Amino acid sequence: MKIENSIALVTGANRGIGLALTNALLARGAKKVYAAARDPRSVTLPGVVPLRLDVTQPDQVAAAAREAGDVTLVINNAGIASTTKLLAPDAEATLAREVETNAYGLLRVSRAFAPVLARNGGGALVNVLSVVSFINAPTLPTYSVSKSAAWSISNGLRNELRAQGTQVVGVYVGFVDTDLTKGLQGDKHDPLDVAGTILTGVAANSEEILVDEFSRKVKAGVGQEPSLYLHPPQRG
Repeated sequence: MKIENSIALVTGANRGIGLALTNALLARGAKKVYAAARDPRSVTLPGVVPLRLDVTQPDQVAAAAREAGDVTLVINNAGIASTTKLLAPDAEATLAREVETNAYGLLRVSRAFAPVLARNGGGALVNVLSVVSFINAPTLPTYSVSKSAAWSISNGLRNELRAQGTQVVGVYVGFVDTDLTKGLQGDKHDPLDVAGTILTGVAANSEEILVDEFSRKVKAGVGQEPSLYLHPPQRG
C-alpha cells in the first residue's frame, strides 16, 4: 500500500521503534498519524495525534477503534520483554504478562481495527515481531514464546483478512537499540533504519519483512536438517 496520504496508527509510539515509525511515516507523507501509548502525555513528537491505548485493556482498544475510525494502516508495535528463564520460579507470571501484551494485545488491536480497515478500503496491518518468532533465544526465553504466538496469530490473520483486501505484514528483526534491549549484549540496529525498512516493505506489498541478515539466516536455517531451532545461534 502507499504510505503517502495514508492514515496510520502506531501502538507503543512514544519511544523505540514506535517513535521511529511515527517519524518515518510523517517523513514519507502520511496524511495523519495516531501515536498510541499508555500515557498519551508521553507522546511529544510534533505533527501526530496522541491516543491513549494500553493494548492489555479491551475498553481502551475499543475506544481507540472508535476514535481512529479513519485509519488505513495499523502498526502493532507495542511490546514488553524480560530475560526470565523458562525454569525460573516466576516464569509463568512473566510469560503471562508478555503474552498478554505481545500476543493477546496484538490480536485485540487487530480484531478491533479489522472492520475499520475494511470500511476504508482494506489497507494494511503490520505486526512488529522478532527473529525469536522462529527460535527460542537463550537470552529471551519467555519473550520468544510470546513472539512465536504473535507470529502464528499474524499468519492466521493473514488468512482471515485476505478476503477484505487487507495486507497483513510480519516484521522480523534482531536486536534494535531501544529500551527493550538495554542491558543485552550484541550488535543493535538503529530504530530509524528499521522503521525505514519496514515502510519500504509495506509500500512494496510484502507479506514478510526480514529486516536484517541475521533474521534472514535464522528463517532459512529453520528449514535445515537439523533445524536451527534445535540449537539456536547466540546473538553477538
